[in-house]
Amino acid sequence: MHPDPNPRLSLDEALSQRFIALDPAGYFLITVDAAAGELIAEHFSNDIDARGLATDPDSGEVLSCRGGDPRAPRAVYRGRSAKELGIALTEGDGTHPLSRLDHALYLGRELQKAELCLVLGLAYVQD
Repeated sequence: MHPDPNPRLSLDEALSQRFIALDPAGYFLITVDAAAGELIAEHFSNDIDARGLATDPDSGEVLSCRGGDPRAPRAVYRGRSAKELGIALTEGDGTHPLSRLDHALYLGRELQKAELCLVLGLAYVQD
């Protein structure tokens, strides 16, 4: 038996298979605007059904991760760095678009990854 050539990747893949409770405050689609030098986080609302699936608050239909009709974001956040965008999402007066710590940690990881892609000129794909 050969040792695992990349134990970190195997660990990450295994951890990605766990059950994830969705955030009732909504979800984010993260993109990179290389021309503007910014990260973009679009926030979308959702409800969570009895099975734990995200549903469209208007139609009650389960939201698909693969395609489907485009939805309008509730808010769009932009920042030049993961830190700037993370602060915009979690600090200051008013309500914030996150209600779960695990969701906030996930967003932090994804924003760091997106920032690295922006700096290096690489394509960013949200996990």
